[in-house]
Amino acid sequence: MIVFAHLLNDRSGSPKVLASTIACFQAAGREVRLFVGSEGAGCLNDVGVTTTRYWYRRTPYRVFTLATYLASQFLLLLRLHRTPDIDRTALIYVNTLLPVGASLYGWMTGRPVVYHLHEVSVSPVAFKWFLVFIARLTARRLIYVSDFHRQNLPISFVSAKTVYNALDETFMVRAGGVPYQHRHDDFFNVLMLASLRNYKGIPEFLALAGRLATRTDIRFNLVLNDDTAAVERYFQETLLSSNVTLYPRTDNTKVHYAKASLVLNLSRTDLYVETFGMTLLEAMAFGIPVIAPTVGGPLELVSDGQEGFLIDCRNGEELVAKVLQLADDEALCLNLSGRARQRAAHFTLETFARGLHDAVAFPISEEYIS
Repeated sequence: MIVFAHLLNDRSGSPKVLASTIACFQAAGREVRLFVGSEGAGCLNDVGVTTTRYWYRRTPYRVFTLATYLASQFLLLLRLHRTPDIDRTALIYVNTLLPVGASLYGWMTGRPVVYHLHEVSVSPVAFKWFLVFIARLTARRLIYVSDFHRQNLPISFVSAKTVYNALDETFMVRAGGVPYQHRHDDFFNVLMLASLRNYKGIPEFLALAGRLATRTDIRFNLVLNDDTAAVERYFQETLLSSNVTLYPRTDNTKVHYAKASLVLNLSRTDLYVETFGMTLLEAMAFGIPVIAPTVGGPLELVSDGQEGFLIDCRNGEELVAKVLQLADDEALCLNLSGRARQRAAHFTLETFARGLHDAVAFPISEEYIS
């Protein structure tokens, strides 16, 4: 039996990867259970396993959210203790650093704990220290999503392995069946999908659109991982250029990728570092050229000038110049598109599944000690 634990169920990368992880272990005949926080409705809604919800709420205020988080983990710990049919030899699979209630449950009951880590930029520092301390105390194995991630969030004396994220077969088939188009109805469409956070590069995206407002043939589409009310609150005092269209959270990102000419990831590398870059991989599967950050996990996906370009989002001049170049050079975009598809094809679910099974079975030896 594998007992998975996750905190926030939305459409971001970590629950998306967890859904694929659950599917891989189910396909291998493993009995699976899922414990997930009550906040959000996303990728874990339809995984088709026995699911237990535990209370959690996000608030607009950081202090209150921290309080609800700590309460949620106490409740998760209690819920696990009060679930009688968890096998004595069950593996406790903790997705992200956050579900410490599950890791403490495994540690207290003698069950093995595996962490599947996705984050490196955690603040404040004291909170990050707390999460890392619990992981070091409880985990027998760690799974990282990139070598960069493993190097930049070392947890000493715990065995570790890198397993790159993958795209599920349904997504790959759909993406492969959509030919890349440089323009759609004569428009060059620039797309970014991001959480509703400044450090994800939203101000930089809007600034870029504003600087290119006179190019009426270039459109900017921003898909945000939150509901309509949250999006409206976030932008209520922001004057948007006429070339920008906002979209709330969606279950079908494929529709947006199918109409995109270029996909951006403008995460602020001084505030937040991407450990992988799932939207970049999804875009590349559609054959869409990308612009990615200059540090972090995306460097293991994107080579500068091959599948796209590496640009620091704080370099506004370079961003403007590159978007203009791509909008006006169809041949360049088509070359990038072909290489993007080839690169994305390496990140298969089969390879991902093999990596996961190796990760939860490999011996703890000095070879893996951080």
